[in-house]
Amino acid sequence: MLPSEKLAIAAHLHVLLRRKVGRVTDTEWMAGNAEYAAAMVRLARQAAAEGGHADVAEWADKLAAAWNMAPLRSVPGVVAPPAPVPGRMDPAGPEPDAPRYIGGLR
Repeated sequence: MLPSEKLAIAAHLHVLLRRKVGRVTDTEWMAGNAEYAAAMVRLARQAAAEGGHADVAEWADKLAAAWNMAPLRSVPGVVAPPAPVPGRMDPAGPEPDAPRYIGGLR
């Protein structure tokens, strides 16, 4: 598969993870590093199973196919990224009264 096709798939998965899960990923690294891509596939599949996001699982499968990955259970040494720190990009969403920006721009 062409690198541009991997990048397009990674970008689409990045947007889905950002919008639906609240997780920010590195698109270029996902398209260029197999270990990171495998970790993001695992994260996306887990988030899809927990949140019922079928489209996230679909794009995770596309990224796995782009990298010719074996089924995720058999990929040795792949560790999911750590859970988000409470109060930072919490998948449950921000607190209702929390200000959008604290101390200026991001």
